[in-house]
Amino acid sequence: MDIVDEAAEKPKDDADIRVGRRVRALRLERRLSLAELAAKAGVSIGALSQIERGMSSLRVKVIWPLAAALDIEPSALIADGNDAVNDLYCVRADKRRAIPVKSEGIAKALLSPPGATLTGMLVTVEADGGTAEAYAHAGHEFGYVLAGEVELVVDSTRYGLKTGDSFAFKSTLLHAFRNPGAEQCRILWVNTTKPSEVRDGA
Repeated sequence: MDIVDEAAEKPKDDADIRVGRRVRALRLERRLSLAELAAKAGVSIGALSQIERGMSSLRVKVIWPLAAALDIEPSALIADGNDAVNDLYCVRADKRRAIPVKSEGIAKALLSPPGATLTGMLVTVEADGGTAEAYAHAGHEFGYVLAGEVELVVDSTRYGLKTGDSFAFKSTLLHAFRNPGAEQCRILWVNTTKPSEVRDGA
């Protein structure tokens, strides 16, 4: 059966309209035309148009390839729009998702929603905690120290930062950080790479 048949046309309902708006917003954010996204997901332009307009339900066989084409988790497309964790443009304080890290004493909570171009994080570094080694990856980053202090090393240069200080650098430079203080450090950290690429030492 053609995958297009999985988007069965039916009268609009609120759930389909929410999903359609979510798909369209994610497509536009990625600067994809209907034809480009349809080709990537393996559905017809007509079927995709119906989904975006809330005229068709997003069925199982369409969810996975469409989510892959948009580079998001399938749950970000189909969850109930009333669930705060699945807001398209917002992340509620009690619904933040943890980003896995390799280093001891570091925790990262994702602040940006699934379709965001930038990856916003709340980075918590416990006393004496820090990255196991310097690392680098594609992109750029910016940070603002919300509380405590952090020792940041970028391209072999050491910077002692305290509450209210900020920083920015190319992620391709080797960098590392640690908390030299006795209190927990919290940093608002923004990265241009995807959440899966910003874990420590990745």
